[in-house]
Amino acid sequence: MTAETDNEPLEVDDELIDEYEDVHMHVFGTPLRVLDHGQGTHVWDVDGNEYLDFLAGIAVNSIGYAHPKWVEAVARQAGQAAHVSNYFATRPQIELARKLIELAGAPEGSHVYFGNSGAEANEAALKLAKLYGRTLNSSKPYRIIALEHGFHGRTMGALSATWKPVIREPFEPLVPNFEFVPANNIEAMRATFEDEGKGPVAAVIMELIQGEAGVLPLNVDFVQGVRELCTEHHAKLIIDEVQTGIGRTGTWFAFQREDLGGVTPDMVTFAKGVAGGFPMGGMIAFGEELSALFSPGTHGSTFAGNPLGAAAGLATIGVIEDEGLLKNTQERGEQLRNGIRECGNPLFEQVRGRGLLNAIVLTHPCAHAAMEWALAHGLIVNAVAPNALRLAPPLVVTEQDIDQAVRILAQIPSNLSDD
Repeated sequence: MTAETDNEPLEVDDELIDEYEDVHMHVFGTPLRVLDHGQGTHVWDVDGNEYLDFLAGIAVNSIGYAHPKWVEAVARQAGQAAHVSNYFATRPQIELARKLIELAGAPEGSHVYFGNSGAEANEAALKLAKLYGRTLNSSKPYRIIALEHGFHGRTMGALSATWKPVIREPFEPLVPNFEFVPANNIEAMRATFEDEGKGPVAAVIMELIQGEAGVLPLNVDFVQGVRELCTEHHAKLIIDEVQTGIGRTGTWFAFQREDLGGVTPDMVTFAKGVAGGFPMGGMIAFGEELSALFSPGTHGSTFAGNPLGAAAGLATIGVIEDEGLLKNTQERGEQLRNGIRECGNPLFEQVRGRGLLNAIVLTHPCAHAAMEWALAHGLIVNAVAPNALRLAPPLVVTEQDIDQAVRILAQIPSNLSDD
């Protein structure tokens, strides 16, 4: 593996980044590199430098880059029909919806809504929750509860359920009647449900691992308690699996892990890894009664269920099944966490996560400096919080890849300047 150093300028990369800055909205900041192509768990920039990718497009490239089965499926579908309107259906769209219902273990009568991203998936779930709220027949407005440090997207509805003030406040007023409760505080959640001065709770939306907050897992007791409160108070539980779904944590969905003891959502949202790099997201509504609240015209999207994306989704899920990637995710995730714990880098305080969604907690807030050091030495990771590095490699990552990543991580200087 090669990567640039401070003494080796990135001539083509620098030129293209200047062009990027000239023509793109500055909502993502300056790109770290201009990437050219990838293969498996590796990518190359336009100057030919090679990187081991432990971010996977932010948990998107589930089966790595240019997997031959994915490429073949997308090419074959592109040769048939890349897009049809939603006045029509296609076989891939039908097959993918049926497969996702099966993988989620959703009951008979459950239905899928397809969109193009995680934010759109959560918008669909929140709109369905609002329709459900209308059925509660209360004289007071119904409420939707979200968690502090939760992230559900940047569109106006999803942003209303997203906690981080710095990205919420510039766009206020947002959708009303959203409330935030501290994560892992079941007493605060119970008090919010039972607030007699307010209307009923229509839904709770939460991630089981708060990815954008620094890969923060929710406690088992809290998740079980929220499910019980939703059942008791006739509220719907929305589990946002945009980042944790489709095998990322070692089960098809994070709510299926054994230690939760059978916690089941009323709605689950997914995106990122579902189509292996093709923009796709969606929502599964559990059961006929809830699904029926969406009727023709209540929601929609031009590209929803696009046959090219559906073919990519079927290929991605097929590879995960055929290559035993759920088991690989569990084993490689354990190897990664153990390797980080044992590498002896004094910069590392702890590692947390599940499967192949993990974060290294640093002893001081130098995550961006650590990320840039790793990048310059051939490893792509993400500064997800001032003191945390996110690691989310493709599910096809090998034992050798993990060893190589740990060797690089172990060498990150502990005396980096704070960001």
